Amino acid sequence: MLKCDIKRFFASVDQHILERILERHIEDEDIRWLLEQVISSFHVVRPSRGLPLGNLTSQLLANVYMHEFDMFMKQELRVKYYIRYADDFVILSDDKRYLEELLPRIEDFLSKNLYLSLHEDKVSIETYASGVDFLGWVHFPDHRVLRTTTKRRVLRNVKGYPRHETLNSYRGFLGHGNTHKIQKQAGLVD
Repeated sequence: MLKCDIKRFFASVDQHILERILERHIEDEDIRWLLEQVISSFHVVRPSRGLPLGNLTSQLLANVYMHEFDMFMKQELRVKYYIRYADDFVILSDDKRYLEELLPRIEDFLSKNLYLSLHEDKVSIETYASGVDFLGWVHFPDHRVLRTTTKRRVLRNVKGYPRHETLNSYRGFLGHGNTHKIQKQAGLVD
């Protein structure tokens, strides 16, 4: 299994590339104009880079941008078991050499086509026995467990008087696994 994370994704999205992608898929000029206003309202490091975090459109625009990568993975590389959520992705395979050969092609595509790079500390080839660490959970064939750092974050963030929305968000997130014990620790259930 190959697990990757894109380095500083939301700050690195090239706004001009995103606008060209939107042009290809959205005919309505008024909608494109509105999306361009949202996109260009944000600059982090360099002009014309980044997506506005917290804006409701960011998740959608991230998926539009990364759709190009999804098509490369599925249509050009023909990767059979590929899962992506925003800037994290996993490729499942029993063949370590195959995964090692994919990596430079992935890096090349991201660099040349989307001006993105993989986070050097967050690229790993692992065995299934260690579980698939993805989106806050470590997934096994018959169960999933909460990642230790995620558990600590949940417990830290529910101390004091968190907002009702925060508690509901954690209840929903923790509802995807056997987490009764941590929910009880966090005071989310009786």
